[in-house]
Amino acid sequence: MRQVKWGIIGPGNIAANFAQGLVECDSGILAGVASRDGEKSAAFGATFGVDPDKCFASYDALLADPDIQAVYIATPNPLHSELAIRSMRANKHVLVEKPAGLIPGEVVAMTEVAAQQGVFLMEGLMYRCHPQIARVVEIIRSGEIGEVQQIDASFGFASTYNPDCRLDAPELAGGAILDVGVYPISLARLFAGAAMGKAFADPVEVKGTGKLNPRGVDETAHAVLRFENGIIAICATSIRRNMSNNATITGSKGSIHIPDPWVPGRNAGPSDTVINIVSHGVTREEVYKHPWILFAHEAELASRDILDGKTQAQSPAASWADSIGNAKVITDWRAQAGYHLPGEAPATIRRLPASMPSGLPNIPRLPIDGMSGEITKLIMGCDNRDTLDEGSIVWDAWWEAGGNGFDTGFVYGGGLHEKLLGDWMSARGVSKEARVIVKGAHSPYCIPDAIAVQLEISLERLKLDRAPIYIMHRDNPNVPVSEFVDVLNDLHAKGLIGAFGGSNWSVARYKEAVDYANCNGLRAPTILNNNLSLAVMEKPVWEGCITSNTPEILNYLRESNTTHVSWSSQARGYFLRPGEGTALSPDTAPDVCFASIYNAERKRRAQELAAKFGVETHNIATAWVLAQSFPSLALIGARSPGEISSTLRSINVTLGMDELAWLNLEGPKPTQLGQ
Repeated sequence: MRQVKWGIIGPGNIAANFAQGLVECDSGILAGVASRDGEKSAAFGATFGVDPDKCFASYDALLADPDIQAVYIATPNPLHSELAIRSMRANKHVLVEKPAGLIPGEVVAMTEVAAQQGVFLMEGLMYRCHPQIARVVEIIRSGEIGEVQQIDASFGFASTYNPDCRLDAPELAGGAILDVGVYPISLARLFAGAAMGKAFADPVEVKGTGKLNPRGVDETAHAVLRFENGIIAICATSIRRNMSNNATITGSKGSIHIPDPWVPGRNAGPSDTVINIVSHGVTREEVYKHPWILFAHEAELASRDILDGKTQAQSPAASWADSIGNAKVITDWRAQAGYHLPGEAPATIRRLPASMPSGLPNIPRLPIDGMSGEITKLIMGCDNRDTLDEGSIVWDAWWEAGGNGFDTGFVYGGGLHEKLLGDWMSARGVSKEARVIVKGAHSPYCIPDAIAVQLEISLERLKLDRAPIYIMHRDNPNVPVSEFVDVLNDLHAKGLIGAFGGSNWSVARYKEAVDYANCNGLRAPTILNNNLSLAVMEKPVWEGCITSNTPEILNYLRESNTTHVSWSSQARGYFLRPGEGTALSPDTAPDVCFASIYNAERKRRAQELAAKFGVETHNIATAWVLAQSFPSLALIGARSPGEISSTLRSINVTLGMDELAWLNLEGPKPTQLGQ
């Protein structure tokens, strides 16, 4: 019989449950154990019959062992995502204890690494692997209890407050929500999804509260989840008092009650359970008996999936998307309860090492007149991360990949996004090396008097002494262009801005600004920051937006050699595959703003070129922007390390002039396409 050879990182109580599960299951075997305490590792290994040579005193030693095929991670919560990624980069399959990550971004990064490495990854929600959960899903889908209306679930136990205990320590991500609250949340999402015919469902609204201990960690917490079909889930958790620790699903024709959903046979078998069903007033009981302990079901499921070549589990176990959804709800609940982790503070934000794959291409850089140093031709847009810890995952990965360009705006997030980027740059000590585009003077405050005032606020948020690049976010044709040029020159003379230019400016106004500056011995704008993408913007994404993909503007940029910084360089996801990307407002979605028969043909041609180059279609679209005959930079809106690495493949694509023209529906098809 084939068996997966498992290694355990973090030999504690839960790891002992999993080790015993491996003893009882058929498809896995414990082959190694690692702890930073060598004596602890040896003692654990002796208990479960592990070869003493496979009882390691470091995690890296276990990960370097070629005999170990899969790793079970049972360390304190803050180490879950980091060790999972390290393990997968070592080509090990991973089962990681819940919560998989402390925030959604960590879980996203983990799933991206799993996809890149082609390895199995599953969050260890062991209760979902028990047969009773699959049976409840089946009953819900059968319609026996009618339409599901409400789900009630609780998991709580009584412990005594101890500031040095893992459960009460914020630095160890303790608390009820992260320790056991994930169980009722994940169950509610699973059963709500079953009622909708899905593997799981994400709530449309989360309302939460909680009582905190003296260290700011939640002791008891309650949450109400509302799903799109009207289902309400009421969830409760505690580390200070015992709760009913059961689950009830109420439908229009009956109910299902699970007396022991979480830990039937956790420490010792059998894992026997009972499900109580009421349908049309008739009550019945279903009994499930099994000699294994609970963790043996989990060990068998994960081992079998690995042997079958799968990279993620199927429902009712947690898939990658399911675990990301769990993390989102848990994070919302924790925030509403007022529990903030140390990693969410500027002084202690966490790093997520190895989130980027090796062998990435170097991002080309170029100088810009008025700016010191050089800036990468790809620039990270900073308008989509609403918390410091989520932003840090992306920005750390960007910096690791060699990116030094960042794009911000006074209006983004009401100022929040500038502040978060400033906190990150300060914490990482990269403020001087980063090349930040600071934008201000958005309508209706596109007036000369607002520029200096907004700039002062932006620099304070960003913790910068000067803006390496300053761009007016909009133009106001009612104001003489000379007034804008005078203000920008004054700020440059004071050392508050370096290079400067305009965003969403017509070529006529931009040329007027350049001519005025040249005629009066002033510094002229050197950057035009309009939309420029292979797909031509047919409907302005926002009022006042301008595309540079017109013959007039493109010719001006070529003739004047003006630097162009493109926003929505990938046409808001127009070149992505269906289902990829982030959901956008119906009014600004790519199929609304970029829909035309001409863009459809450009996309088709990009797909043809992508096949020749061995890249994705969006890589061709980005390469088109970077390959223009004038200095052309592209803003990207990557929301995760995986999206960054995917975008960087564009750098390896070199498009010739004939290919550029063909993509833009000009000229005949190149005879040696992609060669």
